[in-house]
Amino acid sequence: MAQENIEAKVEKKLKPIIENLGYSLYDVLYEKEGKDYYLRIIIDKQGTIDIKDCEIVNDAINDVLDEEDYIKQQYYLEVSSPGLERVLRKKEHFLKQIGNEIMVKTFKPIDKEKELKGILKEYNDNELILTQENKEIRIDIKNIALAKTIYEW
Repeated sequence: MAQENIEAKVEKKLKPIIENLGYSLYDVLYEKEGKDYYLRIIIDKQGTIDIKDCEIVNDAINDVLDEEDYIKQQYYLEVSSPGLERVLRKKEHFLKQIGNEIMVKTFKPIDKEKELKGILKEYNDNELILTQENKEIRIDIKNIALAKTIYEW
């Protein structure tokens, strides 16, 4: 089963369970690192996510994942928060950040740059627009290697 398919199935199954607990499901990632597979469930809520929140969600979803058996190989389950600098992968992630500063790394350079920072002005299925001072930068969605929020320390 393709990685995206597993992530979509897991998200569909777990979203109502996680929301019933008072959290939101920020993202689901199924990744291979070295020889190991990881299913990462990223949760959010108003305020701060702590270890107790992660334990509550882990306990609520562990048996459900075992019953559904979407993933045939052995994997590690991780439940965590999106962190201060959040990775932006989904349309809803980007839409929530309109008006905020983000960082985008691209596969192909734009004006000789592969790492761009700016205020997210617009997002659609084809491109996003960043503003830097009086300049607009259009970035094709397919050219995005990584996008994330920026937290000023």
